[in-house]
This record gives sequence, C-alpha cells and structure tokens, in this order.
Amino acid sequence: MYQNILVAIDLDDPSDLKRTLATAVELNQATGQCLHVMTVLPTFGMSMVGQFFPKGYEKEMADKLLHRLREEIKPYVPDGMHVQHIVGEGNVYETVLRMAEKTEADLIVIGAHRPELKDYLLGPNAARVVRHANVSVLVVRE
Repeated sequence: MYQNILVAIDLDDPSDLKRTLATAVELNQATGQCLHVMTVLPTFGMSMVGQFFPKGYEKEMADKLLHRLREEIKPYVPDGMHVQHIVGEGNVYETVLRMAEKTEADLIVIGAHRPELKDYLLGPNAARVVRHANVSVLVVRE
C-alpha cells in the first residue's frame, strides 16, 4: 500500500474537500502514515505586477491560506491522523509535482472536474500532473 500520500485540493471547490480529501484520508487510514495536504497560491507572474503590492504581501497571503487550509480540512480528518499542511506557490501542476518530490510521495491524489471545451484544448492541471508525475496519480472525479 502507499506510505506517503500527497493530496492537492482547491479550497474554493467544496467537492475537493468532500470527495478528493475524503478519498485520500480513506487511503491513508490503511497505512497510518503521514498525509500531506496541499493547496496552491498562484504567483503574480510578472515582477512588474508584484511591485504594486505591499512588501511581504505574498508571505501574508500564504500564512492566511495555511490557516484556512488547517481549519477547512479539520472536519474531514480523523483525530490522531498525522497531517502535514502545505501551501505551495506558483503554477498549480508544477507546484504539485515539486511537492510530490519534496515529500517523497508515492501517490498523488488530485480532483478533476467535468472538462469544459477550453480544458480539451489547453489541458487541466490534473491531466498535466498525470502526464508528468513520476509516481502513481489517483484522479477523483467530481
């Protein structure tokens, strides 16, 4: 069974908490290992844009997002389960892949939503994680 599970969730999507996180918790209960729960804070992109925000803004936002992550997953995680809370910054799929390596995950759990036409043309984050991951990926459908 999997020893190190990384689950990537979007805190603005209720189905990620109810289905994706729940699936990862269930898998993790079988092993008793640490569950790495992450969400991603997108970057501003161009440094020119970043200059319009106050100094330390990204750190402040990451801290607030980490607090929100801890609070929102609490009802879905059983007492006693060891959980590492992670806020990554950057492009979603690249950050998930980077964290999978850093945490030495042997399974990535990620949610996928019903694709829109633009997703067929551009490719959603879940599809990119599946294509580029070096470990198994479980895609949880909405």
